[in-house]
Amino acid sequence: MAVIRVAVSGAAGRMGREVVRAVLEAPDLELTAALDTAQIGQDAGLTAGMPACGVPISPWPDTAALGATAEVLVDFTTPASVADNALRALEAGVAPVIGTTGLAHADVERIADAARRHGVGALIAPNFAIGAVLMMRFAETAARFMPDVEIIELHHPAKLDAPSGTAKLTAARIESARAEQRTGEVPIHSVRLPGLVAHQEVIFGDLGQTLSIRHDSLDRRSFMPGVLLAVRRVRTFQGLVVGLDAFLEG
Repeated sequence: MAVIRVAVSGAAGRMGREVVRAVLEAPDLELTAALDTAQIGQDAGLTAGMPACGVPISPWPDTAALGATAEVLVDFTTPASVADNALRALEAGVAPVIGTTGLAHADVERIADAARRHGVGALIAPNFAIGAVLMMRFAETAARFMPDVEIIELHHPAKLDAPSGTAKLTAARIESARAEQRTGEVPIHSVRLPGLVAHQEVIFGDLGQTLSIRHDSLDRRSFMPGVLLAVRRVRTFQGLVVGLDAFLEG
């Protein structure tokens, strides 16, 4: 079994620590770099609540060093840094798996162009929870028959973007599916409260009935099966893919 070498950017953050744990526990993956501007020099395994793994948290290496170290980069950092991180990875021939949301459209285009030029797969996914991906699929189907719909997304107060990337992608898919019956944007309502992790409800209304499709992530571990799926499959694609949906097929 070929082992995939993985670098994690944002390794000292909440999501980064979860990714480090998931990679260390996967027999077919090897953590080869843990990148961050915080906790430099500390063992990434210990930082993630695991036994020491021998990989210290370090600043970003140069392009050649990154290419020699990793095959896939998982990035959960900030919208301000993720595009440049992805471009450096692509230049090194490393496939980026991006979970950071709130990217500007221009940054997405830059990543797409670089992925095409370098012939490397790349993924931007607003949500890695398999249930959330299915929620979007089900909502897209329902919109063909019940075009009146609104979205409520609820997250923890530290989430940087509102509406969430998941809500915006869900709305775009609904708008495309119901185009023949209804035009215009799907209303999105954002809630930020302590105690929440990541939740979304899509509410459809019709004569004498409503339909609600809801997904709740109760723990950040809910995202890890999708992250690992992306790590294992991103190099089989060429160019940028937006959304985990395509990775569920085949």
